Amino acid sequence: MAEAGQRAASGAGREPTLFAGRVGRPHGLDGSFRVITARASLLVPGAVVQLGERSWRVSRRAGSDARPILRLEGCDSREAAAALTGSDLRVFAPDAPALPEGEWWAEELEGCRVYDGDRLVGVVERMLGLPSCEALEVRRPEGGELIVPMVRDAIRGIDVPATRIEVDLEFVEGEG
Repeated sequence: MAEAGQRAASGAGREPTLFAGRVGRPHGLDGSFRVITARASLLVPGAVVQLGERSWRVSRRAGSDARPILRLEGCDSREAAAALTGSDLRVFAPDAPALPEGEWWAEELEGCRVYDGDRLVGVVERMLGLPSCEALEVRRPEGGELIVPMVRDAIRGIDVPATRIEVDLEFVEGEG
């Protein structure tokens, strides 16, 4: 835990973070709590999570992937867990598990510019989880939004370091 604390204190707390969930209601008397909207792959024993400016190490995880129950080192009472209720749990992006090729964390795509060839289509606001697939919500330069499904016919390429996503606008808008 000292390493995580040193990281935050050294100003490295500005590193990109990934949303891992939100602290829900306490569970039991030992400082455990339920996690709401959890990204289970980020919430494993030993992982370091950020709650505001403070780093905590996950000491125990129970429950299911959909409804995990966490306990953090140093959070050892129901009252301590209750004080964290509503806080976002975040993980430093470099500490996150590697994703398979062709997959990205939503935060990596937010802010990327979306193009169809040389034409700027807009900027990714957020990723949406739709029933059939994930999609990008793109803010158009002229106003309004465009929903781009994360499917091969719609997405030609993604270059996260260049913050550029290439799309087939004809497919997305259903023209032609």
